[in-house]
Amino acid sequence: MKETVNNENPERWVDQYADVLYSFAWSRLNNRASAEDVVQETFLAAFRSKDKFTGNSSIQTWLISILKNKIVDVIRKESREAVTEETKEVHEPADQFFDRKGHWRVAPADWKIHPGQVLEQKEFMDVLSGCLGHLPDNLRRLFVLRELEELNSDEICDELEITASNLWVMLYRARMRLRGCLTENWLEAK
Repeated sequence: MKETVNNENPERWVDQYADVLYSFAWSRLNNRASAEDVVQETFLAAFRSKDKFTGNSSIQTWLISILKNKIVDVIRKESREAVTEETKEVHEPADQFFDRKGHWRVAPADWKIHPGQVLEQKEFMDVLSGCLGHLPDNLRRLFVLRELEELNSDEICDELEITASNLWVMLYRARMRLRGCLTENWLEAK
């Protein structure tokens, strides 16, 4: 049975879906005000286009698809407004992790849990959000666009006006920092 939009009472959407949308937005933006803004914009956009909702999906799925676009817009805007740190040299303590030949000094701990199962756990998402919050803004935005919003590399490079090699270096740095943070705050804490 298809879920239909209640044209008479769309404010029910806020009561039913605001918490889910806010959690989704906050996990990607890691900023309370921005998350609240995109959720509000999502409800406004949905209300304006409620007649276009066909019922082929649930209202929650429809709202989340609108929210994803709003989140990407915010990340793109922040990226344009941010100081272009992409060209600045970031000194990573590479010798802390690797020897001169690029091999691990100490191999990272083996993740015993399948990543798909871990992602479903709220506790892990809280730790991941905290770790994302510790990344520099430019690395966090790139990671979210690539890994959470699943934009392809060409779209990200065009949008942020960076080269593909710069993108991969920055994603590598973000992943390494996240791995260290997750190892310390999730894997070792278990």
